[in-house]
Amino acid sequence: MPDGRNDERGPADLLITGATVLLHDAAGEIRFADDQRIVVHGDTITAIEASDGSTPAAVEVIDARGKLAMPGFINCHTHSPMVMFRGVAEDVPDDRWFNEFIWPMEVNLTEEDVEVATWLAVAEMIRSGVTTFADHYFDIDAIARVVDASGLRAVLGSTYFSTDGAAGIQQSLERALDHRGAAGGRITTALAPHATYTVSDEDLAATAAAAHEYGLLVHVHASESRTQTRHSLERLGYTPIEALRRAGLLDTQTLIAHGVGIVPEDLPALSAADRVGVGSAPKGYLKHGQDTTPIRLLAAAGVPVGLATDGAASNNTLDVWESMTYLTLVTKAVERDPTFMPARTALRHATTESAAALGLTGTIGRLAPGHQADLVLVDLRAPRLQPIHDLANTLVYSGRSDDIDTTIVAGRVLMRDKRVLTVDVGAIIDDLASRLARLTDRSHGTSIQSYDA
Repeated sequence: MPDGRNDERGPADLLITGATVLLHDAAGEIRFADDQRIVVHGDTITAIEASDGSTPAAVEVIDARGKLAMPGFINCHTHSPMVMFRGVAEDVPDDRWFNEFIWPMEVNLTEEDVEVATWLAVAEMIRSGVTTFADHYFDIDAIARVVDASGLRAVLGSTYFSTDGAAGIQQSLERALDHRGAAGGRITTALAPHATYTVSDEDLAATAAAAHEYGLLVHVHASESRTQTRHSLERLGYTPIEALRRAGLLDTQTLIAHGVGIVPEDLPALSAADRVGVGSAPKGYLKHGQDTTPIRLLAAAGVPVGLATDGAASNNTLDVWESMTYLTLVTKAVERDPTFMPARTALRHATTESAAALGLTGTIGRLAPGHQADLVLVDLRAPRLQPIHDLANTLVYSGRSDDIDTTIVAGRVLMRDKRVLTVDVGAIIDDLASRLARLTDRSHGTSIQSYDA
């Protein structure tokens, strides 16, 4: 690897010294290397090398002795502004959650509401070590402004339903093209049809055509539960995954949100798709009394499964470390197999598989020269983390996001010593609080949709 002292680009912009580093070998397996330094020029890692006692020239130096450097967490599916509805709709079935609470409240939203709520969401994500999030929501102009100012990385898609008519797809496409490559390249974009049960087969096919033409990711809810899959078979004669296949969406880069209802009959179509990923948010499935994403089936089909939180209205937090631990434990329980999903596999889902699910392999998801400098530093000195016999086991089964003390995106420090640097958290909390009564009002008796899946 290149030596940071002699790099022709001159002094590093950021130098992290003395860290234990989570690395991936050529086969993608995870290992840990002690006493390493990470050299960053601009937004890119240029070297990871053993410390030799010297300190190469750098604009900023972080002493990471006693800490682990690992790739920042990737939230593969969320609705970040929905932090405004955190805790409003609890302990109810899916149809009531949508029809009586969420969709009637979303009628109230303004673009300014979305922007204020997104600020709270990005503060939470920075604090919990999330460096990239894939958002599926309305008013993405507002979300993009927050991403730009906060320093996070995001994949943004503007939600639409078939009830929006042709204007829905067009608006999602325009927003995707407007924001692609924004925030210094930290924003990538997607088309965001809501779901196979709210977007017609014809509109899904039109989405696939647009995605092919413009080289865009498609981010869509599909097979969210076993119940949805059963209803699709009863009404249409085919599964939601088959609906995606018929529309051509398995022939482009597609991110499937949840996939809990994926069944063995879907495997031939998924096995034939080489640019499809799934975002899994296991905590919310437990709350809603559902099964979980079938990891073993998807692994057999070669489909990467990334970690997600969904929105905070259903998951309550945007903490992807929490999702990693839930994914491991819930999958073992569902499979009735304690050997399935060992800690290193869970860490792979949190890193390279999450990047692959978003189509960002080679850019994020691992610490290596040429990759974006998106990483977190984990303080390993907490009592509940000691002693460390196997660091992977410690991270997955004992660790939590509160152990992160530094969050870095594109070489920029967004949190230092557990203090978020790019968000005035107190001001945002006060601003959002003044809006809550209006945002949660359902007395108007209208809704943006009707849930019957």
